[in-house]
Amino acid sequence: MKIAVPKERRPGEKRVAVSPEVVKKLAGLGFDVTVEAGAGEGASFTDDAFKEAGATIANDAPGALKDADIVIKIQPPIVDGENQNELANMKKGAILIAHLSALTNKADVENYAKAGITAFALELMPRISRAQSMDILSSQSNLAGYKAVLDGSDVFGRAFPMMMTAAGTVPPAKVFIMGVGVAGLQAIATAKRLGAVVTATDVRPAVKEQVESLGGKFLSVDPKAEKEAETEGGYAKEMSDDYKRKQQEVVNEHIKKQDIVICTALIPGRPAPKLVTDAMVKSMPEGAVIVDLAVEAGGNCEVSKKGAIVKKYGVSVIGHENVPSRLPEVASALFAKNILNFLTPMVDQESKSLKIDWEDEIVQGTLVVRDGNIVHPALTGEGNA
Repeated sequence: MKIAVPKERRPGEKRVAVSPEVVKKLAGLGFDVTVEAGAGEGASFTDDAFKEAGATIANDAPGALKDADIVIKIQPPIVDGENQNELANMKKGAILIAHLSALTNKADVENYAKAGITAFALELMPRISRAQSMDILSSQSNLAGYKAVLDGSDVFGRAFPMMMTAAGTVPPAKVFIMGVGVAGLQAIATAKRLGAVVTATDVRPAVKEQVESLGGKFLSVDPKAEKEAETEGGYAKEMSDDYKRKQQEVVNEHIKKQDIVICTALIPGRPAPKLVTDAMVKSMPEGAVIVDLAVEAGGNCEVSKKGAIVKKYGVSVIGHENVPSRLPEVASALFAKNILNFLTPMVDQESKSLKIDWEDEIVQGTLVVRDGNIVHPALTGEGNA
């Protein structure tokens, strides 16, 4: 069984889908791993490190991909119309495993079907206990939440903790986290460690205890409506117009006093909800900072711009793309572990061959294309993610 790991070619992507440590473990499962030359440079993994771990180094992407039974990537493969067609280099019947953004890149999914490959979209991993170690959204969002606080502190013109000095007292920074998923929780923990006063809000009331356990204060909008704000998969639901109006009123008052706001709210397969209006930005203190982690899905802030830091009304609005790639070494290592944990149950330990249980909940939850057909219910109109 041959695994190929090509170099990521999309702009700004520094991660790689395997680490030398995981290459060793994949070899132990019976896989022959080929890594494209230079694939790990952005994540500080050298070709020599991959060689020592047991990988073969291919000179280019076609050389890595042509005979591969399994292709592991971070980002979706480049298809027709871009600078290189990675999909054309994959053989028919190959298995593709990556963050495919399948719900928003349906044209690409159709191309996978036409190419005759089997495709697993790991961002669709079911939110069940058995799948936690395979969840790329959690591993990467955790890092994004941490980095968002550092990015905000880098632009913020004051210190985070209270400082009592002979020259006077410096008050602590006030940090407001909007959206308490994995990224939000890590942002709360990081901001508290830096000494900030932290508040957080989310449509899901179940996260209140988690916020408080990290030392933050939970800001509730409408407890009654929030009781039904979570899907069976643990994600936030799209809320009613009435709830959004109440949310805007509560946030509008709270945000006026905040120094740093970190927005993390996402709805799978949908544009990010607009939580911070232009008027709210205008109401914030001079020198305040907003970090919009949802910018790639349209943004939680009306002012944010993808890939840029915008300054308006004296407030800096940070819209960095692909935040996990700003921590490429650890992000790659964690992504690689997710891949390893996903593949391991699919391997027959005795024969060292692939044996996929197509009825398994995890397989069905992530499988988007098989035998030339789009099969995921969320893409065929038979169900929801």
